Amino acid sequence: MSEQQTYTIGELAKEFDITTRTIRFYEEQGLLSPGRNGQTRVYDKKDRVRLKLVMRGKRLGFSLAETKTLFDLYDSNQNSAAQLHAMLDMTKTKRAILQQQLEDIRLLMTEMDEVEQRCRDELAELEESK
Repeated sequence: MSEQQTYTIGELAKEFDITTRTIRFYEEQGLLSPGRNGQTRVYDKKDRVRLKLVMRGKRLGFSLAETKTLFDLYDSNQNSAAQLHAMLDMTKTKRAILQQQLEDIRLLMTEMDEVEQRCRDELAELEESK
């Protein structure tokens, strides 16, 4: 019988390039629930996977509350369809936000191009008038 893989808070912090304080914050938010060996936190494979999902969710723009909602759905043993519908709703919302941001960036880039062109034109006029 093999012993289950465990991790220290320091090992996980190093692996995910985050601080131990961040990991403790995720615990406070109910995203991780390590075991204890005396005063020492002991993280198992489930905690490591959840931490990886939290980090991925952050990268995709999910709030910690949204990630917790997904974890709670999973933990409640509801059917997969409920989890998938929740994830689809969240990704639809995130996609709409990102699409709006992309349009805003395109507009700003166009405005920036116009400002740069006006500056070049005025510089050219100044050079010609010398």
